[in-house]
Amino acid sequence: MTRSILLLLAATLLNAQTPLQNNGKPIQVPYECVSDELEAAGLSCNEDNPCQVYLELANLEAVGNKIFLTGDLHTSDTTLSSVLLASEDGGVTWTEPAARMRYSGLDQIQFIDPQNGWISGANLQSAPRDPFLLITTDGGKTWRERPLFEESRVAAIEKFWFDSPENGSLLVDATLDNGKHELYETKTGGESWAIELASASPIKFAHGPTGERAWRLQPDAATHSYAIEKTEGGGRWHKAASFLVSIASCKP
Repeated sequence: MTRSILLLLAATLLNAQTPLQNNGKPIQVPYECVSDELEAAGLSCNEDNPCQVYLELANLEAVGNKIFLTGDLHTSDTTLSSVLLASEDGGVTWTEPAARMRYSGLDQIQFIDPQNGWISGANLQSAPRDPFLLITTDGGKTWRERPLFEESRVAAIEKFWFDSPENGSLLVDATLDNGKHELYETKTGGESWAIELASASPIKFAHGPTGERAWRLQPDAATHSYAIEKTEGGGRWHKAASFLVSIASCKP
């Protein structure tokens, strides 16, 4: 069974679970301390020195009343897994529509329309490697993984941008692999990519969002959380939800 199929099956199970409820306080993303998984990550957790697990949110994308948050779960030493959080009601309830991927993190997210969206990610053990995209064509209900390369490479997606559901550009930092920055183009919605340029110098990437954004992701030092805020106009922002940074303390 392929990893993409497992990702879809796990997403189905997650969607069947009880959503996280926003009661006005910072939401705690669930994490189960499993000794085998922690040991596999090279961690030694004990009563005197428990392993603290943290949530890191990288980016936010809003599509109508839907909100998507990308990031990872990590300790002070290592990345444990990716995390994707989604709300279909403006932040009242939250689910995880994609399975967590071990040792990986999710970063940039873009929806070109209400149905088609992409998320960049990579394995974050030591140096970032094996970059991939998560792709949805059903408005974020399900996501499937599409590796950027067939072989393993020490590289990461710097930026990407789609102008239509089919056409997009993607910039890769492969300086630790071959000393180059690489520009790719797709005409298949991210299913396949063709290299357009490789350069030892950084490549200018002119694509990206324009105009003011209605939603933003902000650190909230007072509550040790990430705040998801929506603009009310005139420089005023309203907090729609928030997520705790520290989510678990793992002991034997």
